[in-house]
Amino acid sequence: MNQDDNRFHPGRFLAPRHWPTWLGLGLLRLCALLPYPLLLLLGDAVGLLMYALVAPRRHVARTNIRRCFPELDAAARERLVRATFRSAAISIFENAISWWGSDRRMRRLYRIEGLEHYEAARARGKGIILLGGHYTTLEISGRFLAYHVAGLQPIYKRAHNPLYEALMSAMRKRLFDDLLLNTDMRTIVRNVKAGKVVWYAPDQDFGRERSVFAPFMGVATATLTTTARLARLTGAPVVPYYSERLPGAQGYLIRLLPPLENFPSGDDVADATLANAVLERQVRAAPAQYLWIHRRFKTRPEGEPDLYRRR
Repeated sequence: MNQDDNRFHPGRFLAPRHWPTWLGLGLLRLCALLPYPLLLLLGDAVGLLMYALVAPRRHVARTNIRRCFPELDAAARERLVRATFRSAAISIFENAISWWGSDRRMRRLYRIEGLEHYEAARARGKGIILLGGHYTTLEISGRFLAYHVAGLQPIYKRAHNPLYEALMSAMRKRLFDDLLLNTDMRTIVRNVKAGKVVWYAPDQDFGRERSVFAPFMGVATATLTTTARLARLTGAPVVPYYSERLPGAQGYLIRLLPPLENFPSGDDVADATLANAVLERQVRAAPAQYLWIHRRFKTRPEGEPDLYRRR
């Protein structure tokens, strides 16, 4: 890799259209200096403000939670919606400390379980596919994983804001072996075959292409078949991992699980169902920490209405 690709070039983003982003990033950089408990309180406050002001995302979260937790009454669902916004806002400040926090600070913030499963998978002599999800702790968990996993390469989707994308990529490349675009399947396959550890979170709705409908939280969900396809092409074991923000400013828990058995099976729906069930287990363990503000169920089976259309 060209080392220049890892550098952030602020001079490319001096036009006035970038100034609001610069302001936001500057505030985040300052927030990264605050004590961790204070960052959590700040995230709580910002999250409640977002809940009050961002009505479209509030509608999305309410729709998702109503469909996924039908056993909850209306008051309990609304409490979960508010908690979701608080968790999403906290993740903004977690991003800041994951980018700018010192190793000394970061190493005190987490504990990790299940490294023996990673080591066992590594002993097979192949690359590894780390199967994660869009928990709100996704960014900071990458910083923690990088302390233990050699050759870690996250698969990611470009951000729409070019300044944020440039800084995010540069900061991540300082931590990881490389970054892989989700559209560059050829490079992803090549790197896994070369023994790298690819970190993949497939739980987003990319439409019908390369997807099948499989249950997730009791809802028929357009689910990418890429996880099984990548495992089949490379022979790499799929190791699930969870990340969770612990209560009371205790920090974080990272947990790696044993590699999936009999995966891929050759049945796309069965494989997608298994991958969804793995992610669902952690969602149910810490429901407020999932990214419910994302339109996870946008694509519907033929004949089903748009779940997010206001009635």
